[in-house]
Amino acid sequence: MSAPSLTPSKAARARRAQPPVDGPPPRGGSFARSLKRNLTAHGFLIGAVLCFAFFSWYPMVREFLLAFQKTDQGEVSWVGLDNLRTVFNDPAFWQAWRNTLLFTVLALVLGFAVPFVVALVINELRHGKGYLRLLVYLPVMLPPVAAVLLFKYLYDPGYGLLNELLGSVGLPEQQWLQDPDLSMLSVVIASTWMNMGGAALIYLAALQGIPGELYEAAELDGAGLLRKVWHVTIPQTRLILSLMLLMQIIATMQVFVEPFLLTGGAGPEGSTTTVVYLIYQYAFNFNNYGAAAALGLLLLVLLAGFSAAYVKLNRAEDE
Repeated sequence: MSAPSLTPSKAARARRAQPPVDGPPPRGGSFARSLKRNLTAHGFLIGAVLCFAFFSWYPMVREFLLAFQKTDQGEVSWVGLDNLRTVFNDPAFWQAWRNTLLFTVLALVLGFAVPFVVALVINELRHGKGYLRLLVYLPVMLPPVAAVLLFKYLYDPGYGLLNELLGSVGLPEQQWLQDPDLSMLSVVIASTWMNMGGAALIYLAALQGIPGELYEAAELDGAGLLRKVWHVTIPQTRLILSLMLLMQIIATMQVFVEPFLLTGGAGPEGSTTTVVYLIYQYAFNFNNYGAAAALGLLLLVLLAGFSAAYVKLNRAEDE
């Protein structure tokens, strides 16, 4: 007896009822989805690269060209090394470099050590860490102009809070911003207070990543607080410490806002004239954009050379 045959309609329904067989998706659909996904990703990437090129690379290239050019009544001419000679022959050039190096050294003594100590103290506390983190980071959230004007009020020789405190304990009042010997230190103190919050939080995050077993082992060996910091904390945070040191040196060598607002830029007897303020003077006070670009190029080469040497030394130490 032969099996009953399926009619065309029944055969179509049977084929539709069968589960689909796994196979490769249509080539055209897969390519379209992949192309759309890649175009979206590359669109965001190209936008970021264009912004970076316009706001970072173009100014650097333009500065390099201006360093060897002179603009006179709208006419641009090549002058070779004349702008560099102008900068080197300026008496303020060497004074600006001395002041900038002094600021960098003082900022490293205070601005590099103080945030690390603050992070150590907060890390050792058991309660109130969130409140203290907010308190430490609060100066960073203030606009730089407002923070500097606050310190200008504190340093005022007539009604400033610092002189009031000195007078209350019988100490002589000081001319914080008017004395050439104190003006740079006053600028460093203000800059440290304004910028230490971010560094302190970075150090605190690094400290919280140190395993507690290392401190327990150090305590079993009889190590005190200072020895634990020296033999455990600093080695475990060496990478972040070296990175922050490099970033702080680069930032302090480009200081401008604090001396410009506190002492008018130059300060008493030029004691707070920095390299970046001298660039500002060449460009906007003397209208000598070629000399300003030449001095900026010297600063760029110095910082780039220092960064390259620092990275190479760290790499050699790691190997």
